[in-house]
Amino acid sequence: MTPPAPVPVHRYVPPTGGERRTLLLLHGTGGNEDDLIPLGGMLLPGAGLLSPRGTVLEHGVPRFFRRLAEGVFDEADLRARTAQLADFVDWAADRYRFDADRLIAAGFSNGANIAASLLLLSPAALAGAILFRAMVPLVPGQAAALQGVPVFIGAGRTDPLVPSAEAERLAGMLRAAGARVTLNWEGGGHQLTPGDVTAARAWLTQEAR
Repeated sequence: MTPPAPVPVHRYVPPTGGERRTLLLLHGTGGNEDDLIPLGGMLLPGAGLLSPRGTVLEHGVPRFFRRLAEGVFDEADLRARTAQLADFVDWAADRYRFDADRLIAAGFSNGANIAASLLLLSPAALAGAILFRAMVPLVPGQAAALQGVPVFIGAGRTDPLVPSAEAERLAGMLRAAGARVTLNWEGGGHQLTPGDVTAARAWLTQEAR
């Protein structure tokens, strides 16, 4: 397969121990391809890990798509970057020979938002998703076909960036598209907590086989 342009800087860790699933790890603003590798190992030991770096720079730090202000996304850019991410996933599955039908996204903040966009715009790209501190990224022109796709949303009760109503709105949008959504609330803010990790790991065992 011809590599997409551009191929993002990324890391790939092959699966071990007979695990066939691969986690697509998508960092938050200012992160990189190494940030979520330890988290991936905690969420699903033995899984393959595919971790790209965001290709957009905001004040010198990586993101996956542009925004116009805090919580205000550049929708045209988001759509273009989502299509690029879908192309990268297809290329990586061919390059590294992992099972694309068992790819589960695990994203935090900006990474969770583009993972949600991937669900809504390219639903066939993912077998499931873990969305930590995600917002509604966009409203697609037509409803996505997500029948039975498992989605975990990890939200914070005191998150100053993602209001509770926004997490509920995202859950409702995905459910309306047919996804099996688990909305898990933690007492903290925008940061990940041990409770987030424990709940998402249990969800992977029970809901996203």
